[in-house]
Amino acid sequence: MLIFLIFPFLLLGVISADENYLHPLSDEFIQHINNQKSTWKAGKNFPTNTPMKYIEGLMGVLPNHKMFMPPVLIHQLEGVELPQTFDSRTQWPDCPTIKEIRDQGSCGSCWAFGAVEVMSDRVCIHSNGQTHFRFSADDLVSCCYTCGMGCNGGFPGAAFHYWVRKGIVSGGPFGSEQGCRPYEIAPCEHHVNGTRPPCTGDDNKTPKCVQQCEKTYTITYDQDRHYGSKAYSVASRVEQIQMEISTNGPVEGAFSVYADLLNYKSGVYQHVSGKFLGGHAIRILGWGVENNVPYWLIANSWNSDWGDNGTFKILRGEDHVGIESSIVAGLPK
Repeated sequence: MLIFLIFPFLLLGVISADENYLHPLSDEFIQHINNQKSTWKAGKNFPTNTPMKYIEGLMGVLPNHKMFMPPVLIHQLEGVELPQTFDSRTQWPDCPTIKEIRDQGSCGSCWAFGAVEVMSDRVCIHSNGQTHFRFSADDLVSCCYTCGMGCNGGFPGAAFHYWVRKGIVSGGPFGSEQGCRPYEIAPCEHHVNGTRPPCTGDDNKTPKCVQQCEKTYTITYDQDRHYGSKAYSVASRVEQIQMEISTNGPVEGAFSVYADLLNYKSGVYQHVSGKFLGGHAIRILGWGVENNVPYWLIANSWNSDWGDNGTFKILRGEDHVGIESSIVAGLPK
């Protein structure tokens, strides 16, 4: 009997110490992350029964996305002093889109969300806070056939090329009736203690490309298109990215997501445990230092009830999980 009691205990000890046996959304995995005593804290963001098919479907940056990055723009840094901390939300307080956290729903459209968020921010910034235009993720994800596979993933760089060539109309969140083409995909309950319907992972169909505005919107589709003047990549040096953000506004980045990020709550994220899930695109708002650890400040597109009010910090300066090597942006016309 004694052997029987000890044996399961030992076996469980082996299993809990091996991250490969732990479900990425389980309390045990969260505890395993926190036991690493890293620079960040994990907690519950997703209900444990959220299908992993749904989670993996959120990772919408296709593996060959670097082939579609625009030409690199290099900033002159001679004589430039960059601040130790920078936050676009406080730098440009008259631009409300910078503070917004969107929700991509059950669609691998992060590549489109990061792009339209950056475009919306920059139209405001470059008009000195006078022009407020929310670019439509729906329009981009459904109509840009050169950008990839819609809700099944795409290329962030191609999105900025499309903005320059074809233009993109306005559109707010699902159910908002804001703009020409609001987002069509309803947010599902991929978070704890929510009121939305549960996520299944089976409904990531790309919306149809309908080149007309909502009936309640008084401007025609063609009149509503706003264009970019230039699309470019940013060199992967930290100072180049900092100069770009502080001069022109937030940028879009792409990086590799591992299972531990799903449970981010606070601190400066560094990958400590869990398997690779896919490529993901986000918007980088600024940078800073926390407990002597340099970080990038990032806005995600998994609603504001994920992470730290929809944002997270990630290690800066080491191209951690590729965060500094896929930066794209553009300027409005």
